[in-house]
Amino acid sequence: MLYLLSGLKEFWSPLNLFQYITFRAGGSALTALALSLWLGPRLIDALRRRKVGQVQRLDGPRTHLGQHGTPTMGGLLIFLTLTASQLLWMRWDVRFTWLLLAVIAALAAVGFWDDYVKLVLKDPRGAPSRVKFAVQTATALGVVVFLVARPPNAEFSTMVNVPYAKELFLDLGPLYFMLAALMIVGSSNAVNLTDGLDGLAAGGIIFCAITYGFFAYFAGNVKFASYLRIIHVEGAGEISVFLAGLVGSCLGFLWFNSYPAQMFMGDTGSLFLGGIIASVSLCVKQELLLPLVGGIFVVETLSVILQMGSYKLRGGKRIFRMAPLHHHFELSGVAEPKVTVRFWIVAIVLMLAALGSLKIR
Repeated sequence: MLYLLSGLKEFWSPLNLFQYITFRAGGSALTALALSLWLGPRLIDALRRRKVGQVQRLDGPRTHLGQHGTPTMGGLLIFLTLTASQLLWMRWDVRFTWLLLAVIAALAAVGFWDDYVKLVLKDPRGAPSRVKFAVQTATALGVVVFLVARPPNAEFSTMVNVPYAKELFLDLGPLYFMLAALMIVGSSNAVNLTDGLDGLAAGGIIFCAITYGFFAYFAGNVKFASYLRIIHVEGAGEISVFLAGLVGSCLGFLWFNSYPAQMFMGDTGSLFLGGIIASVSLCVKQELLLPLVGGIFVVETLSVILQMGSYKLRGGKRIFRMAPLHHHFELSGVAEPKVTVRFWIVAIVLMLAALGSLKIR
């Protein structure tokens, strides 16, 4: 909305700044961060008054029992501040604006419902799994329909760009849209599984958002896209404004979620955070980078799959002390803050490796 102020540059020349993506990306990040720091204490107090607190599993790490009752559903903080900042700083006439806002709204809604059933209605089962999966699938299919109707780049609508290769593309045909839906649902659940330590999921999302923020900005610029040999996507620059806001919102949330956490994001936050990163990867045509950029989420999910497979196929034998993987390290004697920071370091390395693909082609 603030972009419209650039139309008044004839009356006051500094208003011309509002047409620049870089300026609006910075404004988006700072707005989201400031709103988070202002709203965070108020949300924590509101959740405490309503006794919307974390219920710790007795079979989980013993160090987590002290977190019982910590306000949850903090994903509302990320959702509200991100939405507000985007309505202010993104261009409303760019198709990606409303797509991304619709994705976070749908997945935040089903996450909120699950948390509400668990924490307010005190039903430990939460929302029915089949209904949650149905909403995730419907959201993913909605993105797929959008990609069919208005592809990011019509010439490459069913193609994926192979990272680190010089102009190598694979045409998946109709399978592309199956892959797109699977990526959104899988990523949504992967972040949900990773959200088990103070600051772990939010920190990982920040590095994913920074990575795709660069790709979105470069893909949206014809000259940069041509020079870097990536697929040009008209309007993708606005996605970098969105991702800057996501970084600001997650930083604000981390202010209260860092060890020891004053608030947890719950499914309200984790489901939409994973879904939006996958959606962005599809919009900027960098699908195959997602497993690398979100490597910590992939490994966490694989640890759960391997643990369950081993338990069922090997007569109750486990590979890890506990899954997801971060709990294995905790039970091995590594302090929770150290596990989180080490995972962040891995995420930073993966971020740099992904950004390196821009030149290694």
